[in-house]
Amino acid sequence: MKKIVFIFSMVAALTFSTVATAQKTIVDVAVGNEDFSTLVTALKAADLVSALQGDGPFTVFAPTNAAFAKVDKAALTNLLKPENQKALANVLTYHVVPSKLMASDVVAALKKNDGKVEVKALNGSVLTVMSKDGKIWLKDGNGNYSEITATDVKASNGVIHVIDSVVMPK
Repeated sequence: MKKIVFIFSMVAALTFSTVATAQKTIVDVAVGNEDFSTLVTALKAADLVSALQGDGPFTVFAPTNAAFAKVDKAALTNLLKPENQKALANVLTYHVVPSKLMASDVVAALKKNDGKVEVKALNGSVLTVMSKDGKIWLKDGNGNYSEITATDVKASNGVIHVIDSVVMPK
């Protein structure tokens, strides 16, 4: 429970920076943060930049550069090739929910549903959000976990929650 409180107290620390950020789209926020440079490169390669600059609302579970570094380098390089644009788009849209889910919404849903709730990603697949060991996690279709390490980075068309691993659809 202490870690949940810690995670959500990070919201207060981010509030000052996100007030100025709220006028920018999700893509603008990602471009402005060097920790998301691999994500931005992937969004460009998948031709998803304009989609995520749209009206939304979107919730993006954004992997950091360190999260992408956990992916096999050859596999990531292969995904970034033009001929694999569709596969890359499938992976990236698995990180996007077509609605705005603030941290408080997620916590309320977890409390209501015994610590576990499923959300449908933009690619049509399901992500499981769960509370485990005092932290909030995403569980992908392959049974792998990614910790949500920062929440409620506001944008004009949605919100970003930072994750520590890339989630992969089945």
